[in-house]
This record gives sequence, structure tokens and C-alpha cells, in this order.
Amino acid sequence: MRSTPHAETFPAHSPAAAQVFTTVLSHGPLTRLDAGRRAGLSPAAVTKAVRPLLAAGYLVEGAGSGEAAGLGEGADEAARPALGRPAALVRVNGERALFIGVKATGDELIAVLTDLCCRVRLARRAPLPDRTPGPALAAIAGLVHELRAHAAESDAPVAGLGIAVSGDVDRAEGVVRYSPFLDWRDVPLAELASAACGLPVTVDNDVRALTVAEQWFGAGAGLSDFAVVTVGAGIGCGLVVHGRVVAGAHGVAGEIGHLVVDPAGPVCHCGNRGCVEAIAGDAAIVARIREVTGRHVTDSAAAVALAHQGLTGAREVYARAGEAIGRGIATVANLLGPERVIISGEGLAAYDLFAEQIREAFATAAFGSAARCDVQTRPLPFEEWARGAAAAAIQTFITQHPSSGKG
Repeated sequence: MRSTPHAETFPAHSPAAAQVFTTVLSHGPLTRLDAGRRAGLSPAAVTKAVRPLLAAGYLVEGAGSGEAAGLGEGADEAARPALGRPAALVRVNGERALFIGVKATGDELIAVLTDLCCRVRLARRAPLPDRTPGPALAAIAGLVHELRAHAAESDAPVAGLGIAVSGDVDRAEGVVRYSPFLDWRDVPLAELASAACGLPVTVDNDVRALTVAEQWFGAGAGLSDFAVVTVGAGIGCGLVVHGRVVAGAHGVAGEIGHLVVDPAGPVCHCGNRGCVEAIAGDAAIVARIREVTGRHVTDSAAAVALAHQGLTGAREVYARAGEAIGRGIATVANLLGPERVIISGEGLAAYDLFAEQIREAFATAAFGSAARCDVQTRPLPFEEWARGAAAAAIQTFITQHPSSGKG
């Protein structure tokens, strides 16, 4: 859990205030009436909620429309006042606080400095030659201190740090229970990082953190039910159900990478056979292409190149991977009925090699109306995953407690 107190305290003392703020953050600028409508709150409740936020400078309110009020091209049409009737629009003051997000892969750290609206001000990368917790934490602290030095040029305080890692992460406790690509078990990362960096720390699963960012600012904005499926080193899934990012009772909701789609398939690192990840994860694909071609394939880029060259067997490996992913996505659609599934991750570099199989397997396995789910791809660099970590830190700052994935 967060062991360092906030140097900056968010003045929302009720769930309604946090809800209004989050609504304006993801959909604003909005009139108070529209903010209340979206948040399901009465005008009186909205007035009570925004008063301390305006006083503390986290929200600003003023008449106007369009660019003068900060409305971008994709802003809510409902926020645009009618001709001759200027409306007071409420928006988040992004300059009021800064946040840092860090995404850790098996060999690299990606960090961003964002404002309160999660707009990236600066991004940095650093290698991670030693994955053991001590050296990795020192590398994280080095990146954080570099970004804080840049932030010192601003009057805004750095109010929180988010760290996103793969695997089984207990956000409420700030503990990485198991991260296969870092080979971490039961690492109290939030406590250690807070002590090393001098900031309140939120630790979350990397796909869930990315899902928070997609819910607030990306392809999931405005949707009540959607999923983010990531393909690459692992196969992950972030779930939004009735407007909330779902972590489950034990923090492992959405682990479609460990759905068994072929009981006779290859052994997965989880111990089961035929998991989606054991067929469609990067390491599984590279190993299988090495086996069927007899070539010395060292990484995913080399595997993709061989498949594009039409080498016998290589394309079939990707076809099988696509089928496994499609069946995994269909399971999500059958269980939860999301309006949209967003496919992302570094594995999209090979998307042309398995896109058809994903679509066919999804269409075959999706039941009834579940097949109407909008499946779309959204390539996102790791800086966007780091931005997701910052979004998780903003989420904690707004709610003032680790929320176990609640959006």
C-alpha cells in the first residue's frame, strides 16, 4: 500500500466529488448539468461536489465554447452551448498537478511525465539489464528522479507515481505477487518504490493500467462495457464492466492468456497445456517456428521476417496463434458481452499474419449476439502503457485509496 503521504492532497471528500471530477476529466469540458447527467447526480450534488475542486484549482469554470473553452475536435457535443446562450463549462486544470508513470518490461523501462489530464510532457527509456528487484528498483528511481528534475521547472507538484508490470499484481496491497517476465514473486513494490522515490506509489497490472487510460482517453471512452486484449510477450486482457475496470476478488480477472484452447497443446509456464499464451505469446511463436523450420530464430522480429518470406511452416504457426487469440476473445465476448474489444500490444507487428484467423475463430466461437462485438486493432507504443501507469496514479490520487482496478 502507499506508505508515503501525499504532499498534495486532492480535496474531494466524497465519492460524488471523485465521480464528477473523473467525468469532467474524461468527457469535458462540460456544463454542470451535463456533468451531473453523465455521473447520475442531481444538480445540488454536482454543485456540492465541484465547490471544493474549484476552490483548490483542480477544476476551472467559465463561459465560452470551442477552442476558447478548451474543447477539442472530439469533445462532447452536449458541452457546446447553443447560439446566443453561453454556458459555463467546467474543465480540469491539467496544470494543477503532475504525475509519473513507469512501464516495466523484461528488459526495458519506459517512463512518462504527465499533467493531471494525463497529457505526456516528457518520455524517457532506459535498459533493464538486471531484473532482480533491487537493481530494477534503482533503475526505476533513476528515471523518476530525472523526470522530477524536469518537473521542478514547473510550479505544479508531482503528486504520484504509477508503476505497471505484467502478471499477478495486488493493487490494493501494492504487491507484485508474480510477474513471469521479471521473475518476481511477492515483491512489495509500492512500499519499496515509495521509499526510493519519495512519492505515493500505485502499482498495477500493466494491461489494467492501459485499460484505465483507454477508458478515460482512448478507444473505450464513453463505453460502459469493453475489453482491451494485448498480444506480445504475454496475452493479457483488461475488462470494463458497467463502467468499472474489473480486477476481481484476487486481482487476476481477465487472464485470457491462460484460457486453455487446446488441451493437447504445448505446456504453458503456468503449468497447464494449450493456454492461449502457450500458443500465441511471442516466446511460444519463436520456439515453434524454430522447431518447424530448423532455423536459428532469435526473436519475434526474425520470426515475423521468416513468415513474411513465406517459409514453409512459419505462416502456419502464426495462423494457429491467430486462432487461439480469436477463441480467447470469443470467450470474453460470450461471458461479458462487451460492446468493443480493442486489440493492442507489440505483437501487432505480426497482425497481418494472423488477422484473418482471429476474425474467423472469433466468428465461429462467439455465441449469438456476442458476435456483434466490435473487434478493432489499436497499435500503442510502450509510452502509452506508461501513460496508463500514470492514469492509475491519477485514479488513486482522485479516490485517495488504492482502488483494486475500479474506474
